[in-house]
Amino acid sequence: MTRIKRGYIARRRRTKIRLFASSFQGAHSRLSRTIAQQKIRALVSAHQDRSRKKREFRRLWITRINAVIRAYKLYNSYSRLIHKLYQGQLLLNRKILAQIAILNKNCLYMICNETLKLK
Repeated sequence: MTRIKRGYIARRRRTKIRLFASSFQGAHSRLSRTIAQQKIRALVSAHQDRSRKKREFRRLWITRINAVIRAYKLYNSYSRLIHKLYQGQLLLNRKILAQIAILNKNCLYMICNETLKLK
């Protein structure tokens, strides 16, 4: 039986993977097997970092809110403010509260006064 050469299909597949890894360094951008492994690692890291980004932004918002609250002596801590917001059923997420805390401190002051009235 005659030998069948692997034609353009395998080459096309490898070229496609090589384009993905064109910015990698050394053998990670040249050798097909290594490129395949690095592609898997890169996609796994990208998936993990999407979750990590959400976590880090939430931490940032909480830190900003806490800093403004303590600086203006509205509450002793961030957790007390959030507890009062839940008691008063004022549904504001942390992203919006952080933006209010930075851009418009008077508005945050008014929100805190509303929560202090609740008993």
